[in-house]
Amino acid sequence: MRKEDDLELVQEDYDIIEKERITGRAFLKITKEELRSYGMPGGPASDLADFAKELGKRKLKSFSSYKTLKDLNDVLRKYGIDSNDIKKIPPFVPEPVKIDEADKHFQYCITDIKRKMGIIGSAKSSNEAVRCSYIEAILLSAMYIVKDITRKRISLEPQFEVVGEEATGRVDYAIKKIIDSLNEELICITEGKQNQEVLGIMQNIMQLESSYHTNKRKRKASEAFDDDFDYLYGIVTTAIDWYFIMYTPERIYCTKADYHIDLTEDILDDDAKLRQGVKEIMGVIVGLLKDRVEVDDAPDSKRARTKKFIKE
Repeated sequence: MRKEDDLELVQEDYDIIEKERITGRAFLKITKEELRSYGMPGGPASDLADFAKELGKRKLKSFSSYKTLKDLNDVLRKYGIDSNDIKKIPPFVPEPVKIDEADKHFQYCITDIKRKMGIIGSAKSSNEAVRCSYIEAILLSAMYIVKDITRKRISLEPQFEVVGEEATGRVDYAIKKIIDSLNEELICITEGKQNQEVLGIMQNIMQLESSYHTNKRKRKASEAFDDDFDYLYGIVTTAIDWYFIMYTPERIYCTKADYHIDLTEDILDDDAKLRQGVKEIMGVIVGLLKDRVEVDDAPDSKRARTKKFIKE
């Protein structure tokens, strides 16, 4: 909205939108009467309602519609990669946090996974819903460890709707940094897949791009920097195989190391491989979230932080 000079909104108008948390589909359906009830004067309320109606008519691609090699080529080309091969995405190397075997959240995760395994079975030949059950167990435990380390507030929202400038849809898991009672920002998006990791990586890149635009829209004018540089993390996983993405508005990066968790019934008899795999994956997730939660909001600080992970 800040780009639309014709709206001629003032900060008080933006404050009303932010206070009422009018985002996504809610904004596209907003009416003049609703805006007036929130305390917005008639002129800007009318203009904003008309703008929302016009915006709703614009065609945005759904994340799930990105599925062809041409789509992949188009997505990668936007970030300077003239190929439809995800192996051409430049690498980055995360700084994992060492997970203590005795950590209560790690222990709970292992118990939870084994309980699920005894009831819903192996992730290897299962559908996406079963795999997401295992994914969520690992994400939640990792987030609790991050909260213990940083003393910062973060939240997990399944099936969160993200509206970008080109694409929109619901993401499997959105991880947010809670700034205060009225403000939050997206820091990590997870895409769970039954298989087709390449498809998942392409869709996750678009989810991250849209999340970047979402964060940018929410940023108050008084807090906004002239430089819009930001970065987010993406996770694409089948619950068994895990890929990690670092997104910036200029470039994208993807881990090259193999990250794997053994999720077959064998873990019920011997969970050594399970523990090793979960510790490794959880260590990466904790490291990425800790980094993104603690980084200073200044663009220069964020640029400096991302450079630590980029392997030239």
